[in-house]
Amino acid sequence: MDKCQVGFPYDICDVDAATNAELLEYFTGERTGFVQVGPEGYFFPHKYKVQAELYYNFEARPDDVWITTVPRSGTTWTQELIWLLANGLDFEMAQQRPLTERFPFLEFPLFVHDAVKAELLAENRHSPAAMEFIEHISQPGYETLGELPRDRRRFIKTHFPFSLMPPSVLENKCKIIYVARNPKDVAVSYYHLNRLFRTQGYIGDFERYWRYFQQGLNPWLPYYSHVKEAKQHSQLPNVLYLNYEDMLVDLPGTVMSIGKFLDCAPDAVGLEKLLTHLSIQNFRENKSVNMHEMAAVGILKQGEAGFVRKGGKDITAKQHDQKEFVDNPKLLKLANDWIQQNIELNDIK
Repeated sequence: MDKCQVGFPYDICDVDAATNAELLEYFTGERTGFVQVGPEGYFFPHKYKVQAELYYNFEARPDDVWITTVPRSGTTWTQELIWLLANGLDFEMAQQRPLTERFPFLEFPLFVHDAVKAELLAENRHSPAAMEFIEHISQPGYETLGELPRDRRRFIKTHFPFSLMPPSVLENKCKIIYVARNPKDVAVSYYHLNRLFRTQGYIGDFERYWRYFQQGLNPWLPYYSHVKEAKQHSQLPNVLYLNYEDMLVDLPGTVMSIGKFLDCAPDAVGLEKLLTHLSIQNFRENKSVNMHEMAAVGILKQGEAGFVRKGGKDITAKQHDQKEFVDNPKLLKLANDWIQQNIELNDIK
């Protein structure tokens, strides 16, 4: 990208000083501060304020495949499904190359604060390969993806809501797959992710975290604004809107829906192999998708829950997914009331 062609259309405001100071105390991966964007107040670390226009002007290509979600909505699971379908069920290549390389995360570098990057480089100073990896994941996504050859189809992960995605994505009619998930499950899983990744570095308890979640004070939130925007675009022929809960109940049906959407539906044998590959037990042990390369350089904090969680559909799994609510009935009621109010307000089911 040689120059910005479109001015960024939204105001970006610093979070008020008192709230910012509190957030910096509990989210130790950010060292400068936080901002909120546009009328919905989408929440980001300070680096977004500097790079917003560059991300907004990223040049999408017509054959790009995008996945966008609120974090922890089955994103990684769906990425692996998409990539394998669109690449002829090449399980061997999927094992050889990590998902983060096959399906890059556009804006992840926004969350690698310069001070945290310096700490990681110092910790890995005796490993040139590790230092090279840290440099790579710190490079802005619009540069990394822009450097990929044009004869190579790109698969791009983002958590940007539709309003903050590069306009060229819709203009070029790129295939976009959106996955929505129950907000309580999202919040619990996102809480553990924020504790796991040093780039987030959350050190508070879940009750505090849920308060931030409700207020939209966590990256890419507010939740209901994000989902509502996706719903508004869901009738476009190049957009496929999915619910994670439906995927759990009928994964074969989901595979065929995505296959039809991408014009690469598998045969019966391929479908069976893919379903086995995507089973939660196999998925959790798959080093290609479980952020093994991030753990190797110290980005993941030891002693926290793993990147791939249970994500199941039965009662036991659901109680595990929402343990933080199950153990706190008062908080559960507050959450259920908030969800009901937002369902009625936003006409989202």
